[in-house]
Amino acid sequence: MSSLKRDDVPVLAIDGPGGAGKGTVSRLLAAALGWHYLDSGALYRILALAASRRDIELEDEVRVAALAPDLNIRFGTGHDDSVWLDGEEVSAHIRHEDAGTMASVVAALPAVRQALLWRQRAFRQPPGLVADGRDMGTVVFTDAAQKVFLTASAEERADRRYKQLIAKGIDVNIGDLLADINARDARDSNRAVAPLRPADDATVIDTTRLSIAQVVSQVLALVTGEN
Repeated sequence: MSSLKRDDVPVLAIDGPGGAGKGTVSRLLAAALGWHYLDSGALYRILALAASRRDIELEDEVRVAALAPDLNIRFGTGHDDSVWLDGEEVSAHIRHEDAGTMASVVAALPAVRQALLWRQRAFRQPPGLVADGRDMGTVVFTDAAQKVFLTASAEERADRRYKQLIAKGIDVNIGDLLADINARDARDSNRAVAPLRPADDATVIDTTRLSIAQVVSQVLALVTGEN
């Protein structure tokens, strides 16, 4: 067993808005490095799903936060984007557009963010962690060895999401997707607690015209010091 203390375990924090490529890039990086992977956005989506299934209003800060300690979650890495809750695969449920909207609502609640903070930090295990989210470098892992902020134009992110959903046989309007993305960006960037922004020491990468492989290569170069 490694003698590394949790605070000594290296963390690669990857933040950015939805559709910038964080999830795919982070899973591939975790697989390439042999590190653990945290999809923090999925935690909020799962919590919102759990609240919805229990008929709890998403704005009910106390009751929603109280659900957080019981979440039992496992993530896939590499090309495996599955998410499991209490032994049940909930990937399809939490990847729906409605789940993202609900997650954005509960993520704005201070008590919810505090309740999930320790759960996110518990993923920091040897030999390392790739943490994907919106406040990994600014709040959750402020001492991360490397911080990256991925971004892309709202139009490009809407187009990516549109293609993903169409490929899954889900009928969707790209105009509605663009409107949802702009609304969520505004909500996430302007919330009072942990607003979406690059950490002061983060490397910002615009993925609008980059392939997934190019982004992964750039970030790996940062981690290994080969840039």
